[in-house]
Amino acid sequence: MLSGGIHRGALALRGVVQRQALLWTPVVGLFVAGTAVLFSQVTGKGTNKVLFSGQTALGPFVLHTAVYSLGALLLLLAMKALAYSASLSSFRGGPIFPSIFVGAVGGAALSHLPGLPLVAAVGMGIGAMTAGMLRLPFTAVLLACLMLFSDGVAIMPLVIVAVVTSYVTVLRLDPPAEAAGSSAKPAPAPEPAPDPA
Repeated sequence: MLSGGIHRGALALRGVVQRQALLWTPVVGLFVAGTAVLFSQVTGKGTNKVLFSGQTALGPFVLHTAVYSLGALLLLLAMKALAYSASLSSFRGGPIFPSIFVGAVGGAALSHLPGLPLVAAVGMGIGAMTAGMLRLPFTAVLLACLMLFSDGVAIMPLVIVAVVTSYVTVLRLDPPAEAAGSSAKPAPAPEPAPDPA
């Protein structure tokens, strides 16, 4: 699942960056810039879709999705996911709007499947990606439905199915650290107090 890959990549890279932040932070920044330039050069679209959080780009992207070919959508999905994972490891910023934008791009790519309308696909993508990154299923459903305004109510059942599927898959593939740590090794039994006799 994409959200698990983004999360694991960010954690792995963060361990490297934190050892020598002064050296590796600019390298990560150049990598993020490279993903944006690659997307722009291949598709002829702007770099802002890859570089920024996606908060302001989401509305125009959904309105003008028809100008993106399936290849451009898949390239945008890959470059944004790589840039998002790298940025989570090194820079400030939250996980919410980039995950919403990545989900919307993934949903727009899935809308090329027969019988799946764009709005439903975007809602499902936003919900699934947000649930996978935040691990908050109710919040993911709420965000996906609020982002699509009046259409959000009509597609809510589809969003719920996508969110539950994503949430269960992420928990199965990548269990929370505290649950994995507690089941790995039982706590040692306390030693008995010495007998005062």
